[in-house]
Amino acid sequence: MPTPTIVANPGFSAEEESQALRKAMKGLGTNEQAIIDSVVRMSNSQRQEVIVKYKGMFGRDLIDDLKSELGGNFEDSVLALFMTPAKFDAKCLHKSIKGLGTKDKVLVEIMCSRTNQQINEIKEAYKKLHKDGLEKDIKGDTSGDYERILVSLCQGVREEKPADMALAAAEAQKLYQAGEGKLGTDESTFNYIIATRSYDQLRATFHEYKKITGHDFLSAIAREFSGDVEDCLATVVKVAMDTPAYFAELAYTSMKGAGTDEDRLIRVVVSRSEIDLGDVKFAFQHKYGKSLASWIKDDCGGDFRRMLLAVVKD
Repeated sequence: MPTPTIVANPGFSAEEESQALRKAMKGLGTNEQAIIDSVVRMSNSQRQEVIVKYKGMFGRDLIDDLKSELGGNFEDSVLALFMTPAKFDAKCLHKSIKGLGTKDKVLVEIMCSRTNQQINEIKEAYKKLHKDGLEKDIKGDTSGDYERILVSLCQGVREEKPADMALAAAEAQKLYQAGEGKLGTDESTFNYIIATRSYDQLRATFHEYKKITGHDFLSAIAREFSGDVEDCLATVVKVAMDTPAYFAELAYTSMKGAGTDEDRLIRVVVSRSEIDLGDVKFAFQHKYGKSLASWIKDDCGGDFRRMLLAVVKD
């Protein structure tokens, strides 16, 4: 079973949390620690209740108050935690598509790692925020094989059944014949298998592929594809093989080297907090030899660091 770091508070009171948040922001100065404490002792659905209760109690908009009191990455992380997961993903996707030049890493990360239910909820949230809809915006900003794989993933129709070993063997052979076993690449075969088969089925197929070729499927993708299409296909493979390890890698790449990709770090910590962030922490420690919390302590500062550590549960 996946291990979240944030769960619903059994003793939750929307009224008490609304009062705590108002007190933290009222008058001179802001009690940032009180805001952090309040946010992490509630689940996302409980935070939605507080948004409504706060306005009923004080005639003020909680999100507007937070925006006026907070700033920088700390503000971004708090606001992300107060959005529904679907709305947060929708906002990140819109920013990546409609910003100056498509930020393909964000598009790939979200579209290739979310479940059918999450994809369908994201599409609904996106449509409420932006009239054109997610699929239309993806089509308007991408092209070729990259567009086709993203549009396939946008349908949210991945199978959710257990692996069929006979099918795995047959499709491993198909993938080999569509790529490494021929001159050129039949992209459509890769597209329909990778975009529609269940993760259980894909794992079985990749296992069979290694039997045929002697190397793993990621190596085959690197040989046959490049650029955004390679990133897209490789991400689905990584998520299918080991989802927590994929998000641990994202957290690591957000902090390694000079500078920090705070947006990516926020996405990982916030989006996995109620799903499997405990498993992501374990995968991070196993893969990089240091804890996720220790990297955050070294790489981030101030209230932003305290907010992330409170979600990660250092």
